[in-house]
Amino acid sequence: MALGRMVDGNWTTDWNERDDSGKFNRTPTKFRDRITADGSSGFQAASGRYYLYISLACPWAHRTLILRSLKGLESVIGLSIVDAVLSDKGWFFSEEPGAIPDAANHTEYLQEIYLKADPKYTGRITVPVLWDKEKQTIVNNESREIIQMFDTEFNEFATREIDLYPQALRQRIDDTIDKMYMPVNNGVYRSGFATSQEAYEEAVTELFQNLDHWETVLADQRYLCGNQLTEADVCMFTTLLRFDSVYYSHFKCNVHRIADYPNLWNYLKELYQHPQIKPTCNLDHIKRHYYMSQTQINPTRIVPIGPEIDFEAPHDRHRFS
Repeated sequence: MALGRMVDGNWTTDWNERDDSGKFNRTPTKFRDRITADGSSGFQAASGRYYLYISLACPWAHRTLILRSLKGLESVIGLSIVDAVLSDKGWFFSEEPGAIPDAANHTEYLQEIYLKADPKYTGRITVPVLWDKEKQTIVNNESREIIQMFDTEFNEFATREIDLYPQALRQRIDDTIDKMYMPVNNGVYRSGFATSQEAYEEAVTELFQNLDHWETVLADQRYLCGNQLTEADVCMFTTLLRFDSVYYSHFKCNVHRIADYPNLWNYLKELYQHPQIKPTCNLDHIKRHYYMSQTQINPTRIVPIGPEIDFEAPHDRHRFS
């Protein structure tokens, strides 16, 4: 198992995203091209041209799978899913339940996809990856930009009419995603990957201050940006889904469980029970990935049996209908 990276096209397990104070600083993604409906970006939306590489365990990749499902793009954008557990060469494709081999490039390791796009690539090998089969390159590996492309640029091909980035709410959605990113989405990682008490406590304090804030917001409205499901909710959902089973114990984010927050917990249950979201969730992949791959945190690789979490239990969010 290896949290590694590429340096000038060569794989190394010399991975470090922490500063001298022990704070975790996530490395920015490097492929940032954009698909547009009219093709003005050089990458035109089309059916069958693009291919998505993801992990069911990764919250960032999970976002893109949810948008693909919500928009009904399953027959438009191909999909491969890596094994739940990292190998010594990072993400790889297998035949395990839930995984889907690479039908676009027939590779064994995700790093091969990065090297096809840039033989001298330097950086982490991360999911999601959006691949262009026509130009034989990576279009984008930034989850937030991929979900927005799926949401806005593929409407001609979408089989479900849903808009999670409506024009009237775009600024509010962007501001909400910006506001939750560092303290919540990345905050669990800043807590779990911290290597000093000070860095850990700073991250955990900010995390729960922000969860307290969103608990208050959700007391008065059904979703984060009002009474309409948006991209912001997808970005929050993938973190909340993993919280009680992984982040609470593995990343020491144990001030409260999400189940201890009445509004966040019911909000999480509602989103989980959405007919296009539930099939994208795989708690087995999630737990095995974190507990078995991140051996610097869990060297025994023991995966806990619990906790028992009933995401199917009734929720109360209908009160905002």
